[in-house]
Amino acid sequence: QHSDMPEEMRVETMELCVTACEKHATNNESAAKMIKETMDKRFGSSWHVVIGEGFGFEITHEVKNLLYMFFGGSLAVCVWKCS
Repeated sequence: QHSDMPEEMRVETMELCVTACEKHATNNESAAKMIKETMDKRFGSSWHVVIGEGFGFEITHEVKNLLYMFFGGSLAVCVWKCS
């Protein structure tokens, strides 16, 4: 849907989101925790993750550290860094 991440980071983050959503298909909170903890380790701390259906958002994020995507049709994943 939208991302301002560098290509390599974007691809890696999208793969992580898909893996987490597949692994924790019935538990968005566990999927979000997996994504956040992995992003903190891989790209430094202060990552935030929201997963769900039918939500709006307005956030402040660090430049080149935002990904908003859909998984499996209607499940949205928003990942951003803000220290």
